[in-house]
Amino acid sequence: MRRRKFITLLAGLASWPLAAKSQDRKRTVGILVVGSPDPSEFLRTFQEGLRETGYGEVQLDIRSAEGKGERLPELAAQLVRRKVDVIVGFQTPAVQAAKQATTEIPIVMDAGDPVGMGLVSSLARPGGNVTGMSAVTAELAPKSLEYLKNMVPTCRLLGLFLNAADPFRKPFLQQNQVGVDRLGLQLMTKFVHGPDDLAAAFEATVREKVDAIMIQPSIAVESAAALALAHRLPTASLTGLYPRTGGLMSYSADYSELWRAMAVYVAKILSGAEPATLPVAQPTKFELIINLKTAKALGLSISPTLLASADELIE
Repeated sequence: MRRRKFITLLAGLASWPLAAKSQDRKRTVGILVVGSPDPSEFLRTFQEGLRETGYGEVQLDIRSAEGKGERLPELAAQLVRRKVDVIVGFQTPAVQAAKQATTEIPIVMDAGDPVGMGLVSSLARPGGNVTGMSAVTAELAPKSLEYLKNMVPTCRLLGLFLNAADPFRKPFLQQNQVGVDRLGLQLMTKFVHGPDDLAAAFEATVREKVDAIMIQPSIAVESAAALALAHRLPTASLTGLYPRTGGLMSYSADYSELWRAMAVYVAKILSGAEPATLPVAQPTKFELIINLKTAKALGLSISPTLLASADELIE
């Protein structure tokens, strides 16, 4: 479906009537997160969104894998055994684990390529117990690489850090390859198997004389930002969390909008809507964020044109 149709779908979702709330018990929303990157900003924004819908008094049961993706299936099973009313999955691996754990409890997702990942039948009619937001992360990679190349015009060899535990790494790699081909760059991929593997990945890129790095958002972006600065490597990711924790730049959806929309889905489902008939929506706002403090530390000069294009400059 075309993008303008999804904007209409999201607008329609926001106007879906709320049914009367159940008064006999407090509703419970299970939150399943990988734990890397730090989900605190997601949780804060999501809770604000719930309060805006009038469901601020629901009980949240938060389960974090603390960066260890192999823990997600058991954590999802714990939420199912507790019989939560809705499960919210933050990032693709968490959503997949929830979907494998239950076909009955509604799941609201923040995931990339939900059709390709087998999470829903289609965006217009999900057809099962999963709905929510598709972050269109992979599709933004070519444009993000253009911005990164603008900042590092001498870049010839690009490093790409992929989360080995995240099945979304495949479309992410494919879209980055599109961007690399357009820009005439060479690509070197590194599979990161967990937070402890990041330091070795950066050391390898230094030995290979990589000029800049793109980092998959489900990697521990806080640690990646610190290591990138320590190794004096320009890096980008497709989440605003990255430059806000010290990374050089990001081009991504406005995740504040996306996470608030997830809260709207939860409110609709708690009011009686069926996830099978709630269309999956895509974000409508995108933002370029540049960390000028990091750029200065790396000795980069950002063009006035690019500075004017930025939605947020961190100083």
